[in-house]
Amino acid sequence: MEKIQHSHVEVRGLKLHVAQIGSGDKVVVFLHGFPEIWYTWRHQLIAVANAGYRAIAIDFRGYGLSDQPPEPEKANFNDLVDDVVGLLDSLGINKAFLIGKDFGALPAYMVAAVHPERVSGVITLGIPFMLPSPSAVQNHQLPQGFYITRWQEPGRAEADFGRFDAKAVVRNIYTLFSGSEVPIAAEDQEIMDLFDPSAPLPPWFSEEDLSVYASLYEKSGFQFALQVPYRTLNVDCGITEPIVKAPTLLIMGEKDYVRKFPGIEDYIRSGAMKHVVPDLDIIFMPEGSHFVQEQLPDQVNEFIITFLGKHSAWGGCYISTPGVRIKSMLENIVSMGSED
Repeated sequence: MEKIQHSHVEVRGLKLHVAQIGSGDKVVVFLHGFPEIWYTWRHQLIAVANAGYRAIAIDFRGYGLSDQPPEPEKANFNDLVDDVVGLLDSLGINKAFLIGKDFGALPAYMVAAVHPERVSGVITLGIPFMLPSPSAVQNHQLPQGFYITRWQEPGRAEADFGRFDAKAVVRNIYTLFSGSEVPIAAEDQEIMDLFDPSAPLPPWFSEEDLSVYASLYEKSGFQFALQVPYRTLNVDCGITEPIVKAPTLLIMGEKDYVRKFPGIEDYIRSGAMKHVVPDLDIIFMPEGSHFVQEQLPDQVNEFIITFLGKHSAWGGCYISTPGVRIKSMLENIVSMGSED
């Protein structure tokens, strides 16, 4: 971790926090979700750099150590897309692999659709291809206490989160959202009320990890996080007839609660996603939760490094790291192809 370098890069008038390690012209950019931050990629940054790539993770605008935009209530997903492209420009990077987790998957897909010349490949974890639009998430097919519905309501999540400090909010969300059930509150409950105070942290998430997350959200707060993704998820992004031509890998945990969103399971397994992402491989992780990159980092690192090597123009370079096995990598290549 001490080898990861931190800096701020000016992008579209804001200073974005950038964590990076490794060097070379083969670049991987990691895009976090919520309640995540650059730190969610700590295991992947090191593994990808050891495999011969320049690995970069950012805090999105309004998150962590990055600047807050002057009018956060006017922000939407298109801002994140422009930030990713602007970051590549600022760092002199012509083309990169994009890896997105949770809502970070959306700008990864959007950049690949709108700026295909800038994207070598896309990997997403936990979220299949979707775009911000009125039909992005079928809130009406779930009870009124659905967490996205609750967090989209102006002021409601602010009041809910405001009862706790940042550390407690992150603890509650990580614990709640590591399960396989969709978080839904009763009529007289808020989402934070679903948390059982006696519940331990997930075994793969330490108190030290929690403290890092807490320190970053203490700085940024949750205002922008509620705007993007939640309150702009159903705002049309303006992309019509999107096609992601770049090679793409979707990694899904079998125990990820997102699979229980209306239509998601059928969308992933039926092959419908290939209509917009034709060069697609899918890997299912039997024990994987919504946070597979932290829960099962060695396995996820194998999948990522295999994909990068397969789709790098120079044929890839693999350097073994602890917990990464060549045999498993070869088996993964076969299993990835078998999902077609």
